[in-house]
Amino acid sequence: MASRRRMLLKVIILGDSGVGKTSLMNQYVNRKFSNQYKATIGADFLTKEVQFEDRLFTLQIWDTAGQERFQSLGVAFYRGADCCVLVHDVNVMKSFDNLNNWREEFLIQASPSDPENFPFVVLGNKVDVDGGNSRVVSEKKAKAWCASKGNIPYFETSAKEGFNVDAAFECIAKNALKNEPEEEIYVPETIDVASGGRPQRSTGCEC
Repeated sequence: MASRRRMLLKVIILGDSGVGKTSLMNQYVNRKFSNQYKATIGADFLTKEVQFEDRLFTLQIWDTAGQERFQSLGVAFYRGADCCVLVHDVNVMKSFDNLNNWREEFLIQASPSDPENFPFVVLGNKVDVDGGNSRVVSEKKAKAWCASKGNIPYFETSAKEGFNVDAAFECIAKNALKNEPEEEIYVPETIDVASGGRPQRSTGCEC
C-alpha cells in the first residue's frame, strides 16, 4: 500500500502536573474526558489529521509529564517541535507562576533556530471548576504575561466541557504551520518514539 505524503507538525504540551494537559489533548483528538486522573509517565503522543487551506497535515501532539523528575527527558521529545503549548490551571497560582520556567526549559532543550520568534500558545485551563468562583489567575493577568513575552496567543479552556478547545488547537496548528519550512515532510508508517517521533529529513541537520 502506498503511503500518502503529508505535512507533519509536532506540538509539545508543557505545564505542571495536574493542569489538564492530557485531558485537553484527549478532548481535542478523541472528544473524550475522564474524571479519573492518571499521571503521564514520561511522554506520550496522539495524532490528528487536519485540513487547512486545502492542505492535509498531521498534528502530532506530545503530552509530557509535568513532574520535575521527568524534565530530564527533554531533548529527544522537544527536538523538532513546531509549536509549544504552555498550560496552567486558572485555579492554581503556582501553575501560572511556573509558565516562565516551562518556557525557558523548552527553549533550552529544543534549541529552536529563532527562539525570539518561536511560536508558543498559552492555555488557561479548568475555567469550569466551581463555576469560575475558585479561579485565582485572572484573564487580565494571564494576557499581560503573554503580552510581555511577545504577544503569545492566549485561550481560556475547559477540557471537561470542551470549551474553546477546538479554537485553541486551531490556533496552535496555524502557528505550527507558520513555523514549518515549506518543504514537504514524508511521514513514515512507523514513528520512532526514541527520536522524538519526528522522521529524519534527507536534507539539512536538526542538531
